Amino acid sequence: MRQDDCIFCKIIAGEIPSQAIYEDEEFKVILDVAPATKGHALILPKNHYANLYELPEEKATDVMKLAKKMMKVMTDKLHCDGFNLVQNNGEAAGQTVFHFHMHLVPRYKNDGEILKYIAQNPSQKELEEIKKAITE
Repeated sequence: MRQDDCIFCKIIAGEIPSQAIYEDEEFKVILDVAPATKGHALILPKNHYANLYELPEEKATDVMKLAKKMMKVMTDKLHCDGFNLVQNNGEAAGQTVFHFHMHLVPRYKNDGEILKYIAQNPSQKELEEIKKAITE
């Protein structure tokens, strides 16, 4: 399953060059061309899914297993001090390429990269209302 106007589908098909660091029958892992840190990579399923909502559950499980495997290899080879896994869904969440992908971001002490959200301060009542909306 492929989408003709998708840059990641074109990369997977070999129409656009990439620096692949892992590939199997289901996934390709490439170095990001605009990395946040040294070794920043992307896990791409070979089939096109716009986001996590469309990704089959078993593929989501496989993505996490692959992320863990790649983190171990990359930590050993790049000597990073930590890792961020980032996965955005929808434009409001920062998704810019609408082909599911997970960012593997090696972290180094004092690397200057900031992955941050602004913490809010909801009241206990607001938290209870949110819980009720989700669980009912």
